Amino acid sequence: MAKYKQECIFGIRAVIEAIQQEKEIDKVMLKQGVKGVLFQTLFSLLREKDIPFQYVPDEVFRPFADRNHQGVLAEVSPVPYQDMEEVMEKVQAEGKMPFILILDRITDVRNFGAIVRSAECAGVHAVVIPNKNSAKISSDAIKTSAGALYHIPVCRVLNLKKLVRELRYQYGMRVYAATEKAETYYTEADMKGPLAIVMGAEDKGIDEGILKIVTEQVKIPMNGNIESLNVSAAAAVMIYEVVRQRG
Repeated sequence: MAKYKQECIFGIRAVIEAIQQEKEIDKVMLKQGVKGVLFQTLFSLLREKDIPFQYVPDEVFRPFADRNHQGVLAEVSPVPYQDMEEVMEKVQAEGKMPFILILDRITDVRNFGAIVRSAECAGVHAVVIPNKNSAKISSDAIKTSAGALYHIPVCRVLNLKKLVRELRYQYGMRVYAATEKAETYYTEADMKGPLAIVMGAEDKGIDEGILKIVTEQVKIPMNGNIESLNVSAAAAVMIYEVVRQRG
């Protein structure tokens, strides 16, 4: 039971009601073999709202034998997700220079928490994650972020490529992707204006489709024997270069 350190909702009807009330659901676990009319209603809602779900074996539900789970468990985020458009409107209304951090396929909870901590300390206006293939806002993430997740907007979007295009062409922002594939060093990029930085997973990097549409790809110089930094350390380097350039 220690695996689930965030709020959970059990039961088909309860999860349906949570979705209809627009609770911040991270993922829904479905017991293999669950059937019925009510389950079909739930399944249709999951598909309609594009909520991540996963079929799991019966063992996953054994710790919750005392709950009337009906083979359905929903993990609920302890922090509400923000709307990206509303965040941008607020930043512009306050006359601030937009600074957005986009995390692509970063699934490690501790890295995620550490990145958010650096972002909050540096004055980043929002952290953006994809709807799927992203770390969950769990108690571990909140602890690693030193509580920063309570103080910085986290936006969850269906399509990061669409978001990058919107930031570039609708809001006139530069979008830099941090990748070892780049030829330009991060210190050579102009980060004084409206800006978004994309960081990718250590193993997979940034999605090729995103790399093709960013303003520019930049890299952090590596002078040692190890080829790359931990992603949370790399994110801190990138974030504080913005702080340095903006003075």
